[in-house]
Amino acid sequence: MTAERLQKVLARAGVASRRKAEELIRAGRVTVNGEIAEIGTKVTEGEDLVRVDGKPLGSSPPLRYYLLNKPRGCMSTTSDPEGRPTVLDLLAPRHRLNVVPVGRLDYLSEGLILLTNDGDLALRVTHPRYGCKKTYLAKVKGNPEPAAIQRLSRGMVLDGHKTGPAKVEAAKPSRKGQRRVSHNSWWTIEIGEGRTRQIREMFFRVGHPVQRLQRVKIGPVEDPRLAVGSYRELTESEIKALRGS
Repeated sequence: MTAERLQKVLARAGVASRRKAEELIRAGRVTVNGEIAEIGTKVTEGEDLVRVDGKPLGSSPPLRYYLLNKPRGCMSTTSDPEGRPTVLDLLAPRHRLNVVPVGRLDYLSEGLILLTNDGDLALRVTHPRYGCKKTYLAKVKGNPEPAAIQRLSRGMVLDGHKTGPAKVEAAKPSRKGQRRVSHNSWWTIEIGEGRTRQIREMFFRVGHPVQRLQRVKIGPVEDPRLAVGSYRELTESEIKALRGS
């Protein structure tokens, strides 16, 4: 087998995200064949003995990738202290093992979300440096003027940091429930980052609060036929496309 970076092996084994795995290594909590590991250490699964806090690293579980259409009123977390339903509750028990949601959709938002135990792919999807765009469909109050759309597209300062450029276009009312009326409008927004409630806050700043928000595409992955509350496994071609997005 090919030697791989230690943090990648730890992430795949479900010990921690790759970033957290690096912290464990720096803290001297990881050993390889009895020696304290360092950042940059490579290991070969099945040959090298890896321990975390003195405990042997088990065999890596099979990698799993699911695409779920999250409904409103559901948390995109693994658990909720208030007892609200989470995306894991929508998975069959045999599919919940080790997987976590990639990124977040707020409680009232809906649409596509990935769940996986592949830390590398999760990082590629969530970190802006990899350029994985997410596309949303938003119903907003009123009809924003061109100047407001330009402001949204250029980016704006939220919580002391300017958002990246966004692609904002009027959406065609092709989906069920998108009948355009005078007091609201539908917009398609493509962004390369995913701050908490970012799109809701952006439209609020220009005077057009979001009334409904759906994520319809993650990088190259979309599925308009996936029913709300349903999920499926990603195809090999989708996984490959996400790795390269």
